Amino acid sequence: MVIVGAGPTGSMLAAELALAGVRPLVLERQPQRRDTPKAGGLGGQILQLLRFRGLLERFEAACTDPVPAPRFPFGGVHVDFTGLTDSPMHALPLPQQTLERLLDERVGELDVEIRRGHRVIGVSQDATAVTAHVRGPAGEYRVRARYLVGCDGGRSRVRELAGIAFPGSTYPEVNRLAQVTLADSVTGLADGSLDVPGFGTVRTGFTRTDRGLFGLGGSADSPVLSLFTTEDETVEYDDDVPMTVDELRDSIRRVLGVDLPVAEAMRLSRFTFKDRQAENYRAGRILLAGDAAHLFPATGVAINAGMLDAVNLAWKLAADVHGWAPDGLLDTYHDERHRAGARVMLHTRAQAALRRGHDPAAEALRSVFQELLTDEQPLRRVAALIAGSDSRYASPNHNGHNLTGTFVPDLTLHTDRGAGSVAELLHTARPVLLDLADRADLREAAQEWHSRIDIRTAKTGDPQADALLIRPDAHIAWAAAIDEPTGTAVSGLRRALSHWFGTP
Repeated sequence: MVIVGAGPTGSMLAAELALAGVRPLVLERQPQRRDTPKAGGLGGQILQLLRFRGLLERFEAACTDPVPAPRFPFGGVHVDFTGLTDSPMHALPLPQQTLERLLDERVGELDVEIRRGHRVIGVSQDATAVTAHVRGPAGEYRVRARYLVGCDGGRSRVRELAGIAFPGSTYPEVNRLAQVTLADSVTGLADGSLDVPGFGTVRTGFTRTDRGLFGLGGSADSPVLSLFTTEDETVEYDDDVPMTVDELRDSIRRVLGVDLPVAEAMRLSRFTFKDRQAENYRAGRILLAGDAAHLFPATGVAINAGMLDAVNLAWKLAADVHGWAPDGLLDTYHDERHRAGARVMLHTRAQAALRRGHDPAAEALRSVFQELLTDEQPLRRVAALIAGSDSRYASPNHNGHNLTGTFVPDLTLHTDRGAGSVAELLHTARPVLLDLADRADLREAAQEWHSRIDIRTAKTGDPQADALLIRPDAHIAWAAAIDEPTGTAVSGLRRALSHWFGTP
């Protein structure tokens, strides 16, 4: 197995494959991990998945900044969950450089080989394998593997070589994000606003001018501020060339019309927005994941979507390598994750429409949208969109149970050995049949698959099903209804096991 790209998606895929008993080779064109600031945090459904792998505490410990209040930008407005007793959307302030280091350490613990400074310059495939033509520090060579996965970013060479179309558009706006301190000539006000000489009061949140958008955020107990600018430009920037303080100052001057005296910058990053999705995530033995498969016109969602791609794909590739994958299993990767990517594209396109208008009608639209988000139901619905937790995978289940295809909740479980949780059952990334009603008939039916799945019995408060069949990516493949008769329950379980985990 060859993975091209050692960013968050490629590293997550490598770790998941290793857990499933497959040792991939990772090829990364950069000679070392990049220190160019990119994403500043990790959020959404992937945090729950990391909890299910027993990794979340490690990631939380690496956060040097306090976890911010649950308030997230959305298309030029803010989605504020602080009024809810339980926030449906979570994030960690984890710079991408730190995230990549943590994932790098993880794949190292799992004995995965990463070759840095090795660029894929050609690929070919036949009925049994893929051959990658690679240029490394010592010259050119070839690698042959069962499958090759392109996790090599928005300008994916793998996607191009595989001939997979990548339709969409590029927005003219350039976005700059920074964490800075300001000179003493700028006065901070009690509500977090700034008194800027020559401009007046700049309030926290977004300030819209005829030339673009300026964003301001911070806390009263820290001199460090988050600044953000958006403006339309025709210049095409190289993402590998770092942004400078002068570039930030120039952008602020163009948007606000005045100089904002930046004293020191702790983080500087620049990004543009693209709206693209690969027509297919698979071309034979070549697959795509992460930015190679999709680019979204809004921030804060790309890493979440890419790492979830990786978790969905890994166990299916491993099943094929180990020889027990049922027909069509690998094709479900495209079916499920392309649909999930389209869902992310839906709300990020909506964000683009919300933020790009500058006339009174656009302001009215943002005001109405913000007003709708004062109600709990739409607030939770938008949270599920942002988090990527509303994706329900199609899964055959004759009883039509409402849990089938959803991400499994982290139930508290009680056994003879004490209390536990669903998360603890998934640390090894193996499928689980979780018997919640002491159904010996279901446990006996699953015994034929005991080499591929774990069978566990537990009790939980207010169960919604007698049993759950949980895939390695934490989605429910099948659920037995409460008191479902033995005949229909056993038949349904066996069909689900055969569908996802092959003939025993």
